[in-house]
Amino acid sequence: MAEDLSGSKRVATLVDEFQSRGKYTFARQDIAANQRSDVALEAAVRRLKKQGRLATPRRGFFVIVPAEYRAAGCLPASWFIHNLMRFLGQPYYVGLLSAAAIHGAAHQQPMVFQVVTDRPTRGGRAGRVRIEFHMSRSIDDAPVVEVQTETGSMRVSTPEVTAYDLVRLPAAAGHLNNVATVLGELAEKLDAAKLAELAPKYSVPDVQRLGYLLDLVGKQDLAEPLAKALERRRHRPILLAPGEGRSSEPPDDRWRVIANATVEADL
Repeated sequence: MAEDLSGSKRVATLVDEFQSRGKYTFARQDIAANQRSDVALEAAVRRLKKQGRLATPRRGFFVIVPAEYRAAGCLPASWFIHNLMRFLGQPYYVGLLSAAAIHGAAHQQPMVFQVVTDRPTRGGRAGRVRIEFHMSRSIDDAPVVEVQTETGSMRVSTPEVTAYDLVRLPAAAGHLNNVATVLGELAEKLDAAKLAELAPKYSVPDVQRLGYLLDLVGKQDLAEPLAKALERRRHRPILLAPGEGRSSEPPDDRWRVIANATVEADL
């Protein structure tokens, strides 16, 4: 027991030193060399976690929790997401509803912090903080913006990439009604030329659905360049909501989208 207590003091001292330097995350190997044994290290970490001093959104990755965040059990994900993804060795950007909220479309604050990366990745949870991962095969060349955080910066999808992801992953975005609502709010940040420039990077159905929904929320100026981009690609009739069954409705003339679901934006 004496060794465990000694180990706990050493880890606690290191944690205090890290925080004093503005360092709020560390990996297991950053503190392992200061411990007499793995057993002492694990005991020390368990004690600090029980005290609410440390959170572990991923095994081997630790977040230092200041007193003002003890009730939440963890710092906000924006404080540590860049370091977490560097720890995992994966490219990323903050996307979907989390990115939309950062860009000002905050009609409905997301309950989870949504991140896009290049491979299937298990979600993380620490205290009240939940991180949800989604996949994109074109993440390396997706335009992002660097957004300043309390501890540095994080990569966030541009409004245009966010719009495509909302349409590409409607279930993660609260389904089509919410997608349409968020697109309506995001519209003032969207650039029509950039939407059209990105169109070849996404599947034809994604471009059709995005154009259709932008028309639906009255943003024809943003939709028009997408319609022109589609003229250069073969596109067939598609369902607006692929998982909700067929419809007797004919496809609309402009987007060739079959409205098999009623979409109402809350704007």
